[in-house]
Order: sequence, then C-alpha cells, then structure tokens
Amino acid sequence: MNETKQQPFGRGPQAPGFAAAQDPFDLFARWMEEASASEPLDPNAMALATADVLGLPNVRMVLLKAAGPEGFIFYTNCESAKGLELAANPKAALLLYWKSLNRQIRVRGPVESLSDADADAYFATRSRESRIGAWASRQSRSLASRAALEEAVERHEAEFADRDVPRPSYWKSYRVAPLEIEFWASRPHRLHDRIVFRRAAPDASWVKTRLYP
Repeated sequence: MNETKQQPFGRGPQAPGFAAAQDPFDLFARWMEEASASEPLDPNAMALATADVLGLPNVRMVLLKAAGPEGFIFYTNCESAKGLELAANPKAALLLYWKSLNRQIRVRGPVESLSDADADAYFATRSRESRIGAWASRQSRSLASRAALEEAVERHEAEFADRDVPRPSYWKSYRVAPLEIEFWASRPHRLHDRIVFRRAAPDASWVKTRLYP
C-alpha cells in the first residue's frame, strides 16, 4: 500500500532572508501581502491584549484595518471592555498568526484614539447592516436574550430607514504606536527564526536583534 507523505506538524513555508530586513513596516507589509494570498479567512485578524486598572490582562480578536510607520489601526466601541481598559491603561499588545504560513508577528506599544474624522471615514465604508449593528450592540454589557438584540436591530433599522446611518459617538478608532515588533517563522525541530525591532519611543530609531527561538 502506498503511503501518503505528510508535512510534519509545525513546519510551513519558510521566509528565507527575512532576518536581514532593516525596516519592520516593509517586512510587515510583505508578510501581510503573502498572508492575504494564503490565509482562507481574515488574514488581518489579530489578538488584542489589554489590561484593566488592576493589571488583570484581557485578550480578544479584532481586525487590523490599517498599518504603516505611524502604527496599527483598529476600530471598536469605546464603551466596551477593551475600550474602558484602554481608557484606563492606554497600552496594548497585538498578535497576528498565520497558520497557512506558520508565521506570527507580535507588537507592543502605547495606544491613542484617533480623530472623529478618521472614525467617520472608515465607518462610512462598512455595510449598512454593520453600521446598524454598531448602534444595536451595547458591546460587552449584559444581554437578556438574543431576541432583545434582534429587537434593537429592528428598532434602529426603523430609525434610519430613510437616511444614512451615522457613526455612533462611542464607535472610535485606535492606533497602537509600536515600541516593539517581533517577527517569528517556524523552522524544523523548533529551531525557529525570530527577529525583534525595538525603540525607546515612537519617534526613535529602531534597533534590530535576533533572538533565540
């Protein structure tokens, strides 16, 4: 009987030469482009870690909507658990992991809220249903039943039936200004490749270091 050769678990497409990169955002853009071509669903999904006023950590998945030299941008309800945690402790960590490539990127840094104009511009690109959903959901707060949520959706659909759906004042944009960006790529026998770019402040120069796996 012929045996099917399988790729050992934990080994995926390698990223040859990435350790020679000098600019973390150029490398990030290249990896994101490759992930967009290979990841079947939401290549921009990332884990967002925050901490509350007592230092207790919290983590959840959000969508990265833009990235560049100034930082990594996402949008959320500022009255949600993550919004309240960011208001009390405006620092965060991000993690993007692409199983199809066996690569991950970790980011840490301070967080700032962007302008209402920025939030308005992105909110306008969302589907009407998603914009209605932003009004209907009191994110992270107690919900009596699924029916109560559906009733809220119906109520706001009626409210905005004859006009455009505006952005709720609590729906905001945030940017993580990275002080650290780490790139990790799987290699055989757990001898992975890791490089990290660090800087003392968002306007400082990057220092690159190669790390043991």
